[in-house]
Amino acid sequence: MATKLDIKDIVQDALDGSIKQISGYDAAFLYAESPTSPMHIATLIIVEGSIDFEDFKQTVASKLHLMPKFRQRLKRVPMDLDYPYWVNDPNFDIDLHLHRSKLPDPSNWKTLRNMTSSIFSAPLDLRRPLWSIDFIEGIDEIAQVPKGSVAIVSKVHHVMIDGKSGVGLLSVLFDNEKIPKKTKPVKPVHFDPDPLPDDISLLLKSGYGFLKNPFKIPKTIAETAFAFVKNKASKSLSIQKEFAAARYPVPITIFNGKISAKRTWGTAILNFERVNNLRKLSGGSVNDVILAICAGAIRQYLQEKEKLPLQPLVANVPISIRHNEDTTTGNKIANMMIQLATHIENPLERLEYIQEQTMLGKSRHKTMGAKTLTKMADAVPFGLANLAAGLYSKYNIKDLHRPPFNVTITNVPGPRDLLYLNGHKVVSMFGLTPVVDGFGLIIAAFSYNGSITITTTSDAKTMPDADLFSRHIRASANELETLIKKVSKKKTADDKKAAKEKSKSTVFFNAIKRYYKKETALAKKYKGVYHINVDMGITSECWEINLSEEAVVVKKTKNLDPAILIEIEDANLHALYKGNLLLDELKIQQRIVMLGSATNKNKFTNLLRAFLER
Repeated sequence: MATKLDIKDIVQDALDGSIKQISGYDAAFLYAESPTSPMHIATLIIVEGSIDFEDFKQTVASKLHLMPKFRQRLKRVPMDLDYPYWVNDPNFDIDLHLHRSKLPDPSNWKTLRNMTSSIFSAPLDLRRPLWSIDFIEGIDEIAQVPKGSVAIVSKVHHVMIDGKSGVGLLSVLFDNEKIPKKTKPVKPVHFDPDPLPDDISLLLKSGYGFLKNPFKIPKTIAETAFAFVKNKASKSLSIQKEFAAARYPVPITIFNGKISAKRTWGTAILNFERVNNLRKLSGGSVNDVILAICAGAIRQYLQEKEKLPLQPLVANVPISIRHNEDTTTGNKIANMMIQLATHIENPLERLEYIQEQTMLGKSRHKTMGAKTLTKMADAVPFGLANLAAGLYSKYNIKDLHRPPFNVTITNVPGPRDLLYLNGHKVVSMFGLTPVVDGFGLIIAAFSYNGSITITTTSDAKTMPDADLFSRHIRASANELETLIKKVSKKKTADDKKAAKEKSKSTVFFNAIKRYYKKETALAKKYKGVYHINVDMGITSECWEINLSEEAVVVKKTKNLDPAILIEIEDANLHALYKGNLLLDELKIQQRIVMLGSATNKNKFTNLLRAFLER
């Protein structure tokens, strides 16, 4: 790297491909940072039993090479003429990122929550790698947690990770074995970074990037505009017409004011199987049920304070656009706006309203496409995003217009099985998320080992009683569960009667068998085994389509080990066969679900299209 004004070295620095620039989306989290809004994500992890701090430090140090950004810092371009770059930190010292403390008496849940709030309220040092871990010993008075256990509070800046990539980091730091294999302590991988690049090098690098692709910004804007036009043209589908008509005002609430620097948070723990059963009984998704539970708690909380608006609150619901195979960090999320039906008193009707909203929202994002959603953030040129974020906060621009949404509710699927740290069981995990001026409430659902923690993060001005709100979440879940079970009992008799009836889709499978027995060339082209699970209400049937070189076999089966599994309701499959529904329509509305690799999904889609267009 260049340490003197040497033209050759400066040019070499400018062309160094190992120095990566942050994306426009990541930059938004960096530029939103303010004295009252540190933009980091945190997790509180409770580990069973006493752990030696030096052993923990060695564990973290031995795995830093697996998380490169944990030894990198941001280097800004002079005058913020371009987005910053990730560079290796030559001054990295793990002791500056690990902090050891003891929980003061009484060492109970309330004290731990207050201590975590204080830790979370403090900003990270933007001149160093953007993470820290607090190792808290002496947890003695928390129910169902052994005396002497430890809590680990980790903070990572949002510019580095999103929720889904954050979950991936857990698999690096923790073990999935109760007793790790007996090996010698792993020594940290040697780290010998180059000196920091100088300002001239970064200016040249940004200039070179612009000269290399001068039409990047107009091209991105053009592609985004084209996607919007394409989206508008596709509104011949009824579901798109419904979404286009959904123009609604966003009310101003107590959650949309100026925030304070002190964070507050509370959490409710629900059994995942319980939530999943509600999902099965009511239809929709686990996310729909979580949104409905949160909506009920928000309604009750605002009612008690006599601050409930007449219009329904609107939630910003982040959705991941990260491919399953994507192991990178950084932010790859889009945002879906959902009316929370807080104007509806009946919890079941509220859930049905939310299910319709999420279906319309998913339909829109499916039509837009993940690439377009990602590129939209990068369409803001250079330092304009920084300037806009600063002006928005400094001049209280939020007071001049209605907020685009009232609350953020995010659902991040976590590890399904137990995790361990040096042989000690991880009891529970809680996610804390950043709030900013105008958006002082965010609710994060995080699943781990059969439980869902619904954690509310706010500030001392907006929601000083976050623990009260968590009690409303539990009460909302109980109320919704009671009503759903009551309604499901009334439907049981009708469901049993319907279960005795034969599947309407049998004709579809008979027809597809005849077709591919006749079209041997196509059967060979789409060779493979496909399983279709047909939902008939209280029961289901699984069919196997086996296209091989020897024969075409279509039959019912109970043995599920497919390369691809398709899930669809009986009525929808029959309507598809009859031509009353389109395949693209079912896919957009997510009324047909395909599980398997992208290659097998495409093969089955082409197989089905060939049959339907025969």
